[in-house]
Amino acid sequence: MLELMLQAFVTMNGFATSPFVLLVLAVIGAYLGSRVVEIIPITRRIIERREAQAAERE
Repeated sequence: MLELMLQAFVTMNGFATSPFVLLVLAVIGAYLGSRVVEIIPITRRIIERREAQAAERE
């Protein structure tokens, strides 16, 4: 069992060092981060306040 887990860890480490995989993970992380910010009510209120302040300045 331990050997199987070690083999999986080594394989995932090989994927994580590939620049292409890191770019894909970065894009997925950015997308998910933007979706989470819209879902969380506190962050949505902060964004709405900033947008309202920017609209008042113009």
